[in-house]
Amino acid sequence: MSKVIPAAGGTTLQRYDQLYIGGEWLTPIDGELIESIDPATGRPWAIVPMGGTQDIDRAVAAARQAFNGPWRRMPGHERATLLRRFADLFLAAIPELAVLESRDNGGLVREHRVSLAAQAQWYQWFASLADKAQGRTIPIDDSVHAFTSRMPVGVVGAVVPWNAPLLATCLKIGAALAAGCTVVVKPAEQTPVTALELARLMHKAGIPPGVFNVVPGYGRTAGAHLVKHPDVNKISFTGEGSTAKQMLRDGADNLKRFTFELGGKAPHIIFADADIDNAINAATASAWRLCGQSCALGSRVLVERPIYEHVVDAFRARAKCVRVGMPFDDTNHMGPQAHEAQLMKTLSYVEAGRQDGAELVAGGHRIVTRGLEEGYFVEPTVFAGVNNTMRIAREEIFGPIASLIPFDGEDEALAIANDTPYGLTAGLWTRDVGRAHRVSSRIEAGMVWVNTYSFLRWSTPYGGFKASGWGRENGIDALDPYLEDRTTVISTTGQFPNLYAT
Repeated sequence: MSKVIPAAGGTTLQRYDQLYIGGEWLTPIDGELIESIDPATGRPWAIVPMGGTQDIDRAVAAARQAFNGPWRRMPGHERATLLRRFADLFLAAIPELAVLESRDNGGLVREHRVSLAAQAQWYQWFASLADKAQGRTIPIDDSVHAFTSRMPVGVVGAVVPWNAPLLATCLKIGAALAAGCTVVVKPAEQTPVTALELARLMHKAGIPPGVFNVVPGYGRTAGAHLVKHPDVNKISFTGEGSTAKQMLRDGADNLKRFTFELGGKAPHIIFADADIDNAINAATASAWRLCGQSCALGSRVLVERPIYEHVVDAFRARAKCVRVGMPFDDTNHMGPQAHEAQLMKTLSYVEAGRQDGAELVAGGHRIVTRGLEEGYFVEPTVFAGVNNTMRIAREEIFGPIASLIPFDGEDEALAIANDTPYGLTAGLWTRDVGRAHRVSSRIEAGMVWVNTYSFLRWSTPYGGFKASGWGRENGIDALDPYLEDRTTVISTTGQFPNLYAT
């Protein structure tokens, strides 16, 4: 499936020649092979396949055949056994997967190791749900027995982003497979490698042919064709809102089901009565984690005015302490942006902040020190004097830029926090229990963290309000987007009147 080949300059490239379709490794029909760029070096590290429309057709046909076969009728506990076997293989593969994920998207290897260990537990959680798709009995009268049953929705297209490829894939395929659906994964063209490695593990776990398929490809061709395909029943997508809107248009002809986890511009509110040290720890971590490449980034830091200058000074000092460098060095705090276009976008927002009148108090530059000059590294950045009309406060940047916004009192904090088209996550810090309840209940976001931030578990539902998405991932209800309710009514008498009797 993959091999290492020599490249110019004495380096080597890992080569992935084939797609995973119907339980087999197949050469693309109408796709191509491209170079995958290591964002830490700016140089190719792997050769990967990009599938085309005909490859999507093959994958969907394989998924449909598998769905119509024994998979959807397999007892849930048997699907659970296979998923647990896969989870065990995934856990054993974490050292290799962490390195490959880092080479693909630039995240720190030590952070990937922690995330992947959690993902192994996520898969175990989804396995535990495989036999929990229960219906209910509906009491009517003695003449009929009415009940509901829950059926898998069918073939699912899982369209995965580049910022957290393995995690986003886990949240989609774990629930879909547990529900009895079959899946075609279309990873982002910038980060396709680990999805192909998942296919290897699925194959080894004994997942039946066609149940799990991987076709890396470009969004405008393979992705669009997957969304439009009449034999795909549902799309689960994580990414930008503009792409989601196009997907809705493309899938309208056959009324596809959709789950969207889209952007965010999370408010992180610090009240003057908070535990300031811990609040600053959380606020700086949430502003710069994953080099700013997270939908749940707490990049709008709302600070009550009595402590505003103190927090600005703390952010300025903390930015100087962040060690930015190569992802394989466990002493570093932040790696590069995932690709060159994202680096350029982040730098453009630094200029936008200046133009809109914000005060740049830390960072704001590409890092070109020796050894990092060819990678996509950027300094952790802090703007003060920000108001909620500025572009850096309203638009999702996906870079390590914190915007510090002052406020006076709860009402103003809530007005600023909710003045956004997004509603994915939010955070607030206060020692006042009453305030914690009052404010959290009025924030328009799918997940609110109080005196903590970015706490995610397989058991906590995750998703957005407003333009941040449709549906929820995780939790007991994680299967819901992948199931249809069917109502069955059975007569207990077998009698039906002749409506046309004289």
